[in-house]
Amino acid sequence: MALVTATASVATTPESAAQDAAAREFAAALSRAMSGEVDASSRRRAEYSTDASNYRIPPQVVAYPRDADDVLAALATAREAGVPTTMRGGGTSVAGNAIGPGLVLDVSRHMNRVLDVDIEGKTARVQPGVVLSDLQKRVAGAGLRFGPDPSTSTRATLGGMIGNNACGPHAVAFGRTADNVVALDAVDGIGRRFTAAARGLDAVPGLEEMVQANLALIRTEFGRFSRQVSGYSLEHLLPELGGDLARFLVGSEGTLATTLEATVRLVDVPPVRLTAAFGYEDMPAAADAVVPMLRHSPQAVEGLDARLVARVAAATGAVPELPAGAGWLFVEVGGATEEEARATLAALAADSGSSAWREVVDPREAARLWAIRADGAGLSGRTPQNTEAWPGWEDAAVPPERLGAYLRDFDALMDRHGITGQPFGHFGDGCIHVRLDIPLADEPEMLRTFMEDAAALVASHGGSLSGEHGDGRARSELLPAMYSPDAIALFRGVKHLFDPENLLNPGVLVDPDPLDAHLRRPAAPPSPGIGLTLPHDHGDLTEAVHRCTGVGKCRADAIGTGSGFMCPSYQATGDEKDVTRGRARVLQEALTGAFPGGITAPEVRESLDLCLSCKACSSDCPSGVDMAAYKSEVLHRTYRGKLRPVTHYSIGWLPRWLKVIGIAPRLISAVLRPAWVQRIAVSIAGMDTRRRLPEFAVPFRRSATARSRRADPARAKRLDNLVVLWADSFTDGLEPDIPEAIVSVLEDAGLDVVVVAGDACCGVTWISTGQLDGAKRHLDHLLGVLGPWAVNGVPIVGVEPSCTAVLRGDLTELLPDDPRAHAVARQTFTLAEVLTGRSPVKPRDGWKVPSLADVTAVVQPHCHQYSVMGYAADRELLARGGATVTETAGCCGLAGNWGTEKGHYETSVLVAENSLLPALRSAPEGAVYLADGVSCRTQADDLAGVQGRHLAQLLAERLGGAS
Repeated sequence: MALVTATASVATTPESAAQDAAAREFAAALSRAMSGEVDASSRRRAEYSTDASNYRIPPQVVAYPRDADDVLAALATAREAGVPTTMRGGGTSVAGNAIGPGLVLDVSRHMNRVLDVDIEGKTARVQPGVVLSDLQKRVAGAGLRFGPDPSTSTRATLGGMIGNNACGPHAVAFGRTADNVVALDAVDGIGRRFTAAARGLDAVPGLEEMVQANLALIRTEFGRFSRQVSGYSLEHLLPELGGDLARFLVGSEGTLATTLEATVRLVDVPPVRLTAAFGYEDMPAAADAVVPMLRHSPQAVEGLDARLVARVAAATGAVPELPAGAGWLFVEVGGATEEEARATLAALAADSGSSAWREVVDPREAARLWAIRADGAGLSGRTPQNTEAWPGWEDAAVPPERLGAYLRDFDALMDRHGITGQPFGHFGDGCIHVRLDIPLADEPEMLRTFMEDAAALVASHGGSLSGEHGDGRARSELLPAMYSPDAIALFRGVKHLFDPENLLNPGVLVDPDPLDAHLRRPAAPPSPGIGLTLPHDHGDLTEAVHRCTGVGKCRADAIGTGSGFMCPSYQATGDEKDVTRGRARVLQEALTGAFPGGITAPEVRESLDLCLSCKACSSDCPSGVDMAAYKSEVLHRTYRGKLRPVTHYSIGWLPRWLKVIGIAPRLISAVLRPAWVQRIAVSIAGMDTRRRLPEFAVPFRRSATARSRRADPARAKRLDNLVVLWADSFTDGLEPDIPEAIVSVLEDAGLDVVVVAGDACCGVTWISTGQLDGAKRHLDHLLGVLGPWAVNGVPIVGVEPSCTAVLRGDLTELLPDDPRAHAVARQTFTLAEVLTGRSPVKPRDGWKVPSLADVTAVVQPHCHQYSVMGYAADRELLARGGATVTETAGCCGLAGNWGTEKGHYETSVLVAENSLLPALRSAPEGAVYLADGVSCRTQADDLAGVQGRHLAQLLAERLGGAS
């Protein structure tokens, strides 16, 4: 029996009360029928209310089947109750075909295994929740891969790819998902389980007869070009094409059958692959060049134009050098040998119609080029003018020979409607992706008028409404624009054979919902920031949380692999509740009014509880979601003027307590040292009793080093090599030897160091606990101390990464109208940035990094440094010194006050197990643990008994021995 969670929303009418009662009864029946989790709570339903599309349909119940038997039991229970079912994998559908009003079955959580791989036969048998990149890793050692590779391959599931007939850049060489599926273990809408394969039409009574009766219609309207995937791909049922039921079901968007297992074909990976970029006058001119290139059988031909490149440059600054032009093709060729691959590239270049091209030799640069394409869907969710842009007309396709003409007409269509977009896509297959700045919040009616005209346009070019993502709720209504009434009637007939009661993903393809029904953005009223100014979102929290496009990159860091920083709690739990996307959906629902209490509802606090405020999403999410900021705003609104949780006063006010403790730090440490006193103290403070209080120290600001380096800001006008050392509250009161080391290193580098008088707290713990009024007061005081130096152009050197990040980021968002804030943000640097010449002052001529040739280090970049300042300078400095480095790839799991609070310890440890603890265990004897963050050092000490070092301490120990 499954665990069931069924907290219904507050009923306001007899009808809603009856609906809630029915949902609870259905959830209870599901829990009796299946072993996987069943959840009908309002928070869970909010998490699954939308996918990566424009649409919002909260389900009644969400369930997580553990195996095929669970799926069968859930489907049977839903049929008996008359509840529609929608299957969901990675939830990255941009067409709205992974949401539904009844039961949503998420197979990604448990049904995610590669069951068998046949290397000789080049096939794999998989469960539907297997993430594509996991399958690719499994077979890469044999020189094999699954051919199609959508940009979401690190979170897209095979079941979802089968549902939508996913393609990706390499489909031009290896085909669509339909071309790579051998067989499906499936169950239809009336509960018939069958194996779908070639010559298998007899599995569904009446299907073969229906095909025979419509041969002429199918032969003339279907399969006209490779990316015609709108509607049902009936051509696969033709006798001359093998009557392949498996290929036919691919792309049917879960409306005909549910996949329990799939056998897929694997293809050989060319041993040698080369990448080149070709420049053209504009994007249509690039499209005109595609057909001649296709004669050389490229592996991929991708296109993008200056609009998307400008967006990438504005968002990340990480755009590799491109050939001259305003439209580009990225081309990959392959070969058995380098000589063969180069010959192919030379022949292709000769037919490219461009003299502006270059081979991208550096694999890191090539990866950055392909990343522009991979992140395109998220990045293009905001226009260069910082307005919202939306999918809908997301992946239309035309025959490649029509692509240039279509793009010219499409640009003219956008001009006529007064909207803009940033097109890019799979030019080799004639498929174009674009997000449009239709003002859905204010003028949703524009969506229909544009979509109807766009459908007519693509049909006039012999194209398809969808080229790989499916029609879903976005385009199903428009299918009559490209198909005859007889074809539309045939769709209905096929649907009736498989699912006569219309319980499988209703509202999609057959009897579709209107394309402008269930839009999520118009339903969300504005919500001006109260604590945060939200300058990147026009001051509106609603606009900010709707940045989340649902592309799910936050789900891409696999659990237990230590593969990245974003969403550490999701890496630990694998629960949609704990990923940035899930939290954004809950916030969207709260602002829509789905919960009593709105943004201050318990469901919102539950959703945000395991958010570590690591800020990684602010840099890694291609849509620019900043969940740490939204959490601060939520906590600010929830507790403003009210009694707060005890940790907001204890740990949230830690800098204040450190200032008091600094009067007699040794005495207070001695009093608190006994274990029983520690347990009482941490419990009263709201901390987990497995944590312990730190040892307090005589503050750095009272040291001889600090006192001897006091100065007036007027000195800035007389010295060119001046820097200000800013010892934050944590460094000042807990580890004063670190700023001592920084002074030694900076002065060894020929810089004149000033230590400002008095304390200057950034208020980071006030920010993380949502005490934003208090944070602003602290920051205003800090500007009084550091502002005069910054205004005079003197660099400020931070010590603690989380505090340095506040000055580089949060400061201008909290105090945007104070010119001192912008000066401080511009003039704040890390130690490594100063020593590597990234600040206005440089080390003296001839200065070298002390030799680190004998150092083997496990390095933990602090999350806030990774997200705000970046770790490139530290990486460069360690390389210059000759250190041997193992760099962890993820959060340490403590995250300041978060990891010490009651209720977070177990998750904190799981996060540490993702990367930090395995790295420490496998480190050779004598290795140094290098971590600039006090949280990172504390976590390693608490969980592994390893004492960490700050970069400054490592360098100071080796002064005099330059590399």
